[in-house]
Amino acid sequence: MTHDEALEELSRLAHERAFGGYFGSDMLIQAGLDALLAGVESESLTMLAGLGRNEELEAPELFERVLYELGLEIEVPPNPRSAKWALASWLAGRMVDGSLDPAAGAFRIWRDVAWDLDYPDALQPLVVCAYNLDDWDDSWGVPVEKFKKEAIEAAAHFLAQQPQAEHD
Repeated sequence: MTHDEALEELSRLAHERAFGGYFGSDMLIQAGLDALLAGVESESLTMLAGLGRNEELEAPELFERVLYELGLEIEVPPNPRSAKWALASWLAGRMVDGSLDPAAGAFRIWRDVAWDLDYPDALQPLVVCAYNLDDWDDSWGVPVEKFKKEAIEAAAHFLAQQPQAEHD
């Protein structure tokens, strides 16, 4: 793992946690160890990476300190609707940049965002992509890559229209 890959993984974990995801202490410690071995420097990172089994309860707090020290803290809007839009934007961005499989990203936008926002128009193309990718099988005679490409295009379009979408 390179330095940049380690920072990206820490950022991904930070975003997931900020949006309500849970990771066990073992995963946070491993991410810290991977980052340390990749040359990322932070006082708390060294402590996080060195935690033993009997110290795992300290991992979440140390992880938050690592994020602060590296400037990777994530602020989620306090308004629940705005937070859902922020999650959709983050997931769509990861789909577009290739760091998230389009099927997984479209499905999460459908499950974790669109449902809670009562299926706003701005997310409909991504929901359709999620349906298609979730139901797809070989008998359709269309390669799954076509539907993944459509999901990436829908995510890019959503990001381009984002300021308007936040008010729907």
